[in-house]
Amino acid sequence: MRILWDFDGTIMDTYPAYTDILYDILNGNFTKEEIYQQLKISQSHAMDYFQLTDEQRKEMIEKSRAITNYTPFSYVENVLQQAEVNVIMTHMNRASVERILQETDLAKYFTEIVAGDDGFARKPDPAAYVYLHERYELDYAIGDRELDLIPAKKAGFKTIMFQNDCKAADYTLNDYHHFFDLIP
Repeated sequence: MRILWDFDGTIMDTYPAYTDILYDILNGNFTKEEIYQQLKISQSHAMDYFQLTDEQRKEMIEKSRAITNYTPFSYVENVLQQAEVNVIMTHMNRASVERILQETDLAKYFTEIVAGDDGFARKPDPAAYVYLHERYELDYAIGDRELDLIPAKKAGFKTIMFQNDCKAADYTLNDYHHFFDLIP
């Protein structure tokens, strides 16, 4: 099995930290559930939705980059171990992704990373997905947002939505413990 992974919210459980940051910026004027729901669409969407000022946007980005307590989702390492090839396509910058993968001892599972500062167009543009698919003949793309799956569909491989709903998904997965029960 050859898998393209999104990073934030798919390998790493980052949304609780992002939610806390935005909750503080918004002075508790919205519930954490409301904030989480908007962040699951995208961070930029949430910043627009909550009408953050330029100063608040800068604070959100700076505090998000400063997160140090990244935690991989339970059982994600089991899936990584059993896959033949794992690659990442993320909007996060390369240095951060590589640091986090080293700190969580997951770097050894990845053949290649395409990061936000590598020059590819941002999702949902399929260019990075096509590039990775041509190099590794990928079977699946796993992401936590529709934005992660649209380019995979355009590139021609199966899609797995993680902890979210999406019409574009071939499969929907709530936790990695049941990955091999769902995916043939």
